[in-house]
Amino acid sequence: MKKLFKFVGFASFIGIFYFGFTTYPKLDLISGFSAKSIASGHFIDSRSQEMIEKGDNDIDMIDLAKNKIEDMGKFAVASVYGLKERKAIYREGLGATLINDDFDVTKPYEVPKRTRLNNNLPFPYGNKEPKDTIFSNVDYTKLNAAVAYAFDTKGQIKKRTRSLLVIYKDKIIAEKYDTGFDKNSKLLGWSMTKSITATMFGILEKQGKFNIDDPAPIPEWANDKRKLITTSDLLHMNSGLQWVEDYTTICDATKMLFQSEDMTRTQLEKPSEIKPNMRWNYSSGTTNLLSGILRKQFKTHQEYLDFWYSALIDKIGMNSMIVEMDMAGNYVGSSYGWATTRDWSKFGLLYLHKGNWNGEQILDESWIKYTTTPTNTSNGRYGGHFWLNAGGNFRDVPKDMYHCSGFQGQMVFIIPSLDLVVVRLGLEGPEFDFNEMLKGVIGSLKKTN
Repeated sequence: MKKLFKFVGFASFIGIFYFGFTTYPKLDLISGFSAKSIASGHFIDSRSQEMIEKGDNDIDMIDLAKNKIEDMGKFAVASVYGLKERKAIYREGLGATLINDDFDVTKPYEVPKRTRLNNNLPFPYGNKEPKDTIFSNVDYTKLNAAVAYAFDTKGQIKKRTRSLLVIYKDKIIAEKYDTGFDKNSKLLGWSMTKSITATMFGILEKQGKFNIDDPAPIPEWANDKRKLITTSDLLHMNSGLQWVEDYTTICDATKMLFQSEDMTRTQLEKPSEIKPNMRWNYSSGTTNLLSGILRKQFKTHQEYLDFWYSALIDKIGMNSMIVEMDMAGNYVGSSYGWATTRDWSKFGLLYLHKGNWNGEQILDESWIKYTTTPTNTSNGRYGGHFWLNAGGNFRDVPKDMYHCSGFQGQMVFIIPSLDLVVVRLGLEGPEFDFNEMLKGVIGSLKKTN
């Protein structure tokens, strides 16, 4: 019996040691992810805690968290085995922010001033319902089959698509939502937000207020070799700065998103490893650094807040969109943009039409060419904060296709040669194949003379 007790005691010790060595350091990130996800999903999109836990938070390790929503106080908390409790607060106009114990929740804050399109036009150039349009060169049977492919049949979790929208020649030709979601559901774009952030620089360039080819305006780099890094290098993810982005472990990206007060500084403080334009290295920290650079282009914080919406988001009628903030008041341009599926498609249409929105040139055509030109060393996969198909990664899709891409399969595909925008939002599905879905959609378009 004594041997049994000794064995059980030893096994318990080993279990505790293993937990402490492998899991405990991650608890802060696990509870942080969970609290932020719960607060955003609940207060931005009115989802229940159960729905968020079964959907967004059903990720290995994240599902260990125990969550609680406080509707009156507008916050959510999460912990793991009662340890490392984290809190995310919701503020109208700013979304949810993961905070630490030092954050002053009573401090007044500014919110962006918003406007809404009021032009009495149908989608996409207004907020009225789109007009029904039938195209003679669209095989709707094939199109419907391609759309059906993207969704699970009842009870399955193999595709995990929440919404799919196909726009051809500015008209919706297919639109479908999973159970619990509809055209008004606000969905997180994750890294699709990076393309929004980059676009702000395109607008500043058109206004003659910024030159991306100049050295990045960062005083901390003035006296070392980082002074050679241009804003264009940052937009190309080709700065040569040290950065690790690996969501399977504790890394620069996860520490930034779930522990940093000021996310614009995480990449800024990293050393240079190689000369600029010599190595492509995907970095969410770089995008948040760009958000910080944007902030410094304005005299006041209010101007920075307003610019994103007045110059782009609300101007093209993405009125559902909200870009969330970090504790320091910076837009988390790498990851935290929410919008309806239709509003995400409007962003794709702006690029499809080479920066023109219903007659107004918001971006120069040269900016579109810049964003769709392959970055050095990316093997044709990446441009200026957009992903490309120049290297033929999507084998059955035209090589002029480019897209916004986010964690778990958020996509806005832009195919200029076919006058097509396709939006897919959802979660990672083990049997979902983007090439196969796009192949089906493209195959439904009959060639015309």
